[in-house]
Amino acid sequence: MKQQLKIASNHPAYDGHFPGHPLLPGVVLLAAALAAIEAEAEPPANGWIVENAKFLIPVQPGTQLTLSHEARAGGGVRFEIHSPDGVVGRV
Repeated sequence: MKQQLKIASNHPAYDGHFPGHPLLPGVVLLAAALAAIEAEAEPPANGWIVENAKFLIPVQPGTQLTLSHEARAGGGVRFEIHSPDGVVGRV
């Protein structure tokens, strides 16, 4: 499944990460992706554990992001976050 992942250009995480060259912290990307997936989960997700996460391309304010995800055996999920430049992160 694919969907747009919206993170406001004025998200407070940009303020201190890093002054003069704002980049979105990976934890914000991860939280946004998990929230989007959980909103669609049937049954609702509960107690997910992230075993491995990779963040590959920096995300600046205004970057268009797409989330693609798929259910895995045993109730897990695999997802990737894409920008026009390529894969931003994957779990």
